Amino acid sequence: MARLQLMDRRLNASLLLLCLLLSFSSLHINSNGRSGRAHAQEETKMDTGAPPKLEENLGAHTAGSTTDSDVVKRESESMTPKNLRDRAEKFEFQAEVSRLMDIIIHSLYSNKDIFLRELISNASDALDKIRFLALTDPAQLGEGDDAKLDIHIKLDKEKKVLTIRDSGVGMTKNDLIKNLGTIAKSGTSAFLEQMQKGGDLNLIGQFGVGFYSVYLVADHVEVISKHNDDVQYIWESKADGNFAVTEDTENEPLGRGTEIRIYLKSDAAEYAQEDKLRELVKRYSEFISFPIYLWASKEVDVEVPVEETEEKEEKDSDDTESEDEESTETKTKTVKETKWDWELLNDAKAVWLRNPKDVTAEEYDKFYHSLAKDFSTDKPMSWSHFNAEGDVEFKAVLYIPPKAPYDLFENYYSQKAFLKLYVRRVFISDEFDELLPKYLSFLKGIVDSDTLPLNVSREMLQQHSSLKTIKKKLVRKALDMIRRIVEEDEDEKLDDKKTDEEKEEKKGEVSEKKGKYAKFWNEFGKAIKLGIIEDTSNRVRLAKLLRFHSSKSGDKLTSLDAYISRMKPGQKQIYYLTGQDRKLLEQSPFVEKLLKKGYEVIYLTDAVDEYLTQNLTEYEDKKFQNASKDDLKLGSKDEKAKFKEVKESYKELTKWWKDLLSGEMVEAVKVSNRLADTPAVVVTSKYGWSANMERIMQAQTLADPTKQSYMRGKRILEVNPNHPIIKDLKEKVALSSEDDSAKQAAKLVFETALLESGFVLEDPKDFATRIYSVIKANLNVSPDAVVEEDEVEEETEKDRADNAAEDIPDYQNFKNLNIDQDNMMSSEEATDGPADDTAADEEAYSEKDEL
Repeated sequence: MARLQLMDRRLNASLLLLCLLLSFSSLHINSNGRSGRAHAQEETKMDTGAPPKLEENLGAHTAGSTTDSDVVKRESESMTPKNLRDRAEKFEFQAEVSRLMDIIIHSLYSNKDIFLRELISNASDALDKIRFLALTDPAQLGEGDDAKLDIHIKLDKEKKVLTIRDSGVGMTKNDLIKNLGTIAKSGTSAFLEQMQKGGDLNLIGQFGVGFYSVYLVADHVEVISKHNDDVQYIWESKADGNFAVTEDTENEPLGRGTEIRIYLKSDAAEYAQEDKLRELVKRYSEFISFPIYLWASKEVDVEVPVEETEEKEEKDSDDTESEDEESTETKTKTVKETKWDWELLNDAKAVWLRNPKDVTAEEYDKFYHSLAKDFSTDKPMSWSHFNAEGDVEFKAVLYIPPKAPYDLFENYYSQKAFLKLYVRRVFISDEFDELLPKYLSFLKGIVDSDTLPLNVSREMLQQHSSLKTIKKKLVRKALDMIRRIVEEDEDEKLDDKKTDEEKEEKKGEVSEKKGKYAKFWNEFGKAIKLGIIEDTSNRVRLAKLLRFHSSKSGDKLTSLDAYISRMKPGQKQIYYLTGQDRKLLEQSPFVEKLLKKGYEVIYLTDAVDEYLTQNLTEYEDKKFQNASKDDLKLGSKDEKAKFKEVKESYKELTKWWKDLLSGEMVEAVKVSNRLADTPAVVVTSKYGWSANMERIMQAQTLADPTKQSYMRGKRILEVNPNHPIIKDLKEKVALSSEDDSAKQAAKLVFETALLESGFVLEDPKDFATRIYSVIKANLNVSPDAVVEEDEVEEETEKDRADNAAEDIPDYQNFKNLNIDQDNMMSSEEATDGPADDTAADEEAYSEKDEL
């Protein structure tokens, strides 16, 4: 009986379990049916081409901030850190990009804040692009929410995910692969070179690779992007050398633009705070021309009705109030309530639209750092803020950066001027070469014109006549800005009229503007010289900005105006000498007599100076005179008359010397009046290349020696009639013109003068032979003495084998050096390898035989 009861209970339990399973199965089928219908409805909506739109005032009330539960679920799943999607197309980063990311990931750089400003800057560029495209094709911008150009920052504190979204131009699949992974732009290589030289990671934005700074704070990044010409894609990478791209079917449609999801590292928790994000935007992106919103919470006072229980307690406690009095008004109380809304972070007005008198120096500095993406501590050297009126009206702000761009003169003719052009507050381009000449391409700034047409192509805009007027005014303002640095620099004062007591008082004071122009010249001096060569209309203005070292300036730089103020009475020429090094020029034989007579000589050591002096031939009615050219004239009338007699007395020697050097490309041999202590020097004709110019042209990679021969200056040997070597040589030639020692001495003097004058010997071997002959004579070594040679024994086969064995590495020692590594191998691997030395010896001998 008990057994039957037990079996009955087991049967009832089985039936109950079966019923539960059937109920669960029907629920599962019904839910799948509902989700399937919902999915079908969603596909139908997407097929209609009308993407879901948000309310106009989303976030203004709590109901507006809610979303569909399915969307929340999908976004929550997509924002959970995970591996790269299995169905995604995998790629490898290009080597240079991998190196860049490795530097960033393992960087000890403390300022990780830069990642946010770089991403916001990229978002701003994307918004500029879509706004420019919409000028000629309004359909590109779209309608409704898509037409709004802004940047939104949202933070998920629980998951530590930071999202930055813009409604810019977006990226296609190819754009994602090209811009974020496989094809490294020139800026990547340049940035790596700067980092190897000890560069600052803070300047990453100037090289166009600022996106990768996100890996300072993230170990996983997703980029969701939608371009008008493509479907929505997801780019993702965990910074492990690979990235993946897949079509996005799991996230809410963007409409157009890019959304970056940053999965913060554990050591980047500070960026999961609203206050931190708000502070960074205020500091770095205050002057971005598009609104930046942060999804933020705030406490507000809200009036709520008083509950009945509270109202009753208030009536009981109020003894003075009549019980018969009835309240006709609903009682309320004020409580604190947390609301979420989009908070505008950059509400500052654009600097160039404000009155210059209302803008502080600090605001100009902040605007420069935001504009130039230069967030170092260096301030711009100067700025110019002005409004141009007349036929062409525009507003502009120009800056002189604290340092020259790293590739300013390496890519001079392909360098783009960093000047942003706006037309009625609409960004057009930052690559307009027509706004500034090449030599001023180092300037940074903004030009906002009300005159230029808006709805035209960029090519048509480049041909617009108003651009020439704008360019002319910009150049004039730029040169005035540089001249203002000169005027404010105390070191540039020509006449210091202060008394000794005033100088002592000022001695201890350090002026911020003192030495500022010298700093400018060290960074951009070459650009001013190039301007003199290229810009004939502003050549005089630019010449006033030139600075050089001279024989009277010491370690300081001097100007042409200062040189003229120190000229000797009656001096009509500005003397200069070109070369490689200032110390060599100071000791050059070309300037011996000039310096003894008290003339000041300018030393030009830059390669571009040779071209400069060809274009700048005079200044303030003073002609430029190269001290190494044949047309140098020195001395008074009496000195010139005496010099004429000396030339006549040396006529026989100079003629003999000219005949001797007939095959040495020497046009003439003359008596010199420029030498003091040197026996001879080689000068060139007035319109030919100097020795320094020859050196520069020969160093050109694609130089053609056959064509250069036409431009070489005719060489003229000038001898010093007062030097004992020349006097002795004159006497020997007078006795016998066939004296072999005189001929050898004359050739040696000429070749030595060639070297000292900066030329290159055509036959160095012949010159060396003559030098050794002179050394032999001084040491009383016979001219016929020969070099003793060691007896060379014939090498045997055994000697050759021994020598070859010595060149073979000692493999046994090499094996012993790596014994520690061998000991680390597992016992299984060790048994698989050769156990005795015989195999190793045979292997070594086989390699010897091969060698």
